[in-house]
Amino acid sequence: MENGVYRPTTEADPGPARGSRSVLGGYFYLSRLPCHRLLLKGLQLLLSLLAFVCEEVVSQCTLCGGLYFFEFVSCCAFLLSLLILIVYCTPIYDRIDAEKIRLSDFYITVVTGAVFLLASIIFTTTHDRTPTETAAIVFGFGASITFLVDFSIMFYKKYQDGQLRKSELPLRREPATEPLNAPH
Repeated sequence: MENGVYRPTTEADPGPARGSRSVLGGYFYLSRLPCHRLLLKGLQLLLSLLAFVCEEVVSQCTLCGGLYFFEFVSCCAFLLSLLILIVYCTPIYDRIDAEKIRLSDFYITVVTGAVFLLASIIFTTTHDRTPTETAAIVFGFGASITFLVDFSIMFYKKYQDGQLRKSELPLRREPATEPLNAPH
């Protein structure tokens, strides 16, 4: 039976690049975002989760509208920041157009930051001054700031890219007097 048709069905040595840790690690790419943006995304995730958890611990409220709005916004902020982080750090990023991801991240970040800031302000005016509510508000403002700082970094990068493209375009010095379809 040793005619070269059949090959062994098992590998003798799988090598150091294989194993459960490297297979799992092969699905996470932390290098797609610069370190400072990755840190901001992690802070957005953590602070919005902490704001949500602290708000959930509140057992009673006098004016509950601000609390409920803050609850909704903090939960949505956590889920959206988790979604964006998952998209950037997994192979999903390769399946979607990178420009669409950046544009979605840009708009999600600014809207979430602005609405989270609004929810934190409203909750500040309606809370009953318990320590858990105060902690939720502090985490809410912290999360709002991280979202808005991340937005300003993305805006500045977009502005720099636009200025770079403008400087790369050649300037036409001679007047355009000859027709476009004239033979040369």
